[in-house]
Amino acid sequence: MGWLSKFFKGSDQKISEGHYHSYYNGDADSYLPSTSGVTNDVWPDNDNEDIDRAIALSLAEQNHKGHHVNDYRSQLEEDEQLARAIEESLNLESPPKYGNENMYQPHPAVPIPVPVYFPMGSSFLYNRICAGCHAEIGYGRYLNCLNAFWHPECFRCHACNLPISDYEFSTSGNYPYHKSCYKESYHPKCDVCKHFIPTNPAGLIEYRAHPFWVQKYCPSHEHDNTPRCCSCERMEPRETGYIGLNDGRKLCLECLDSAIMDTSECQPLYTDIQRFYESLNMKLEQQIPLLLVERQALNEAREGEKHGHYHMPETRGLCLSEEQTISTVSRRPRLGAGNRAIDMRTQSYKLTRRCDVTAILILFGLPRLLTGSILAHEMMHAWLRLKGYRTLSQDVEEGICQVMAYMWLQSELASASSSSSSSTFRKAKRPPFEMKLGEFFKHQIESDISPVYGDGFRAGQQAVQKYGLQKTLNHIWMTGTFPF
Repeated sequence: MGWLSKFFKGSDQKISEGHYHSYYNGDADSYLPSTSGVTNDVWPDNDNEDIDRAIALSLAEQNHKGHHVNDYRSQLEEDEQLARAIEESLNLESPPKYGNENMYQPHPAVPIPVPVYFPMGSSFLYNRICAGCHAEIGYGRYLNCLNAFWHPECFRCHACNLPISDYEFSTSGNYPYHKSCYKESYHPKCDVCKHFIPTNPAGLIEYRAHPFWVQKYCPSHEHDNTPRCCSCERMEPRETGYIGLNDGRKLCLECLDSAIMDTSECQPLYTDIQRFYESLNMKLEQQIPLLLVERQALNEAREGEKHGHYHMPETRGLCLSEEQTISTVSRRPRLGAGNRAIDMRTQSYKLTRRCDVTAILILFGLPRLLTGSILAHEMMHAWLRLKGYRTLSQDVEEGICQVMAYMWLQSELASASSSSSSSTFRKAKRPPFEMKLGEFFKHQIESDISPVYGDGFRAGQQAVQKYGLQKTLNHIWMTGTFPF
């Protein structure tokens, strides 16, 4: 019965997933096979039974098709409504900024709108341009998001340029990202362990950051014995080994580059700072011994002093007035296995009291600029004692000594930036990191929160800036206080 198969051929067509065929014109009836003009008169009598059966089957299929198309149209309308709702609800934000805040809400993912279909012949089809390829979007699947229309294959991640087919995506500005690509680009990583910084129980990304170096790290590293450089205070990254000094301190490789490791190596720097004092008409007449020592020797010498105030948590310099025997570093260590400093040689040095100052001690293994600032500070203690200044309050004496350390750092950085370093180190401009390190040591002095060293420096600096150094020193001589 070939005529019968031809009669029902329209019922064999299926709607392929995600596409509309060209015969669809927006009317549900278009899916139905046509029976127009068919009457019982056309067929011979002996075929009436077959025809009745065929018509019954046709009507049943027609009824089934009508329901199917209506359901599909209903689903299409729901999809379009969902796409419009998502488009209207999108509230796009830029990625988080890392200022002084150490917590922020992770960027929420945006659900991808359900693909919508353009019906053939619909007026909605025209003047729709894909934001990706800039070609007209014909009939078929499309996306409506980020205030634009897209072919599904043109909706691509701004980072990897691959199509976004996940259920959700993230945005930065007007650019879409895979969630994983967005995290790689914008989620902060720990500068110590190099992992993504985790969220806290409240769902916020929480981290710690050094106030000067802006080194971001997981809060857990403050309690897991991660070493810090004893000079610049940065934490040791996992892939970078710091140098272990004999007294337990750690030194980063950048600070090691300019570190002064023994007493003889420090003598040229001592001469430079003496000349700095002479340039301010503050020459020290007596030759005071300068010794570089280990932490233990410095602490023992501090215990042997009857008077003095020491900056905690660690003392890095002392101006001594008592007779003592000091263990000084006479030969710099060399680098051994496991980044350990080995073969350092020390020797005993007996201090003899010839004046009110017996020696200046400086902790060994610190960068040149830090060593110099500590030395400039301790030399001011010596100058005050040798000039016969009265016993001063701690904030005044330590404050004016910090002013001198700060002034020396300023002079060194200014001369280095103009390529005219001091006579001892005239070979070349300072490396960029050493200049940055000098700024950090200035920052430490400026931001010190201790009442003695911090507040004392700020009061002394204000007086020197207002009245000059000599008038400030004269006022201290007469009154024991800073001028205001």
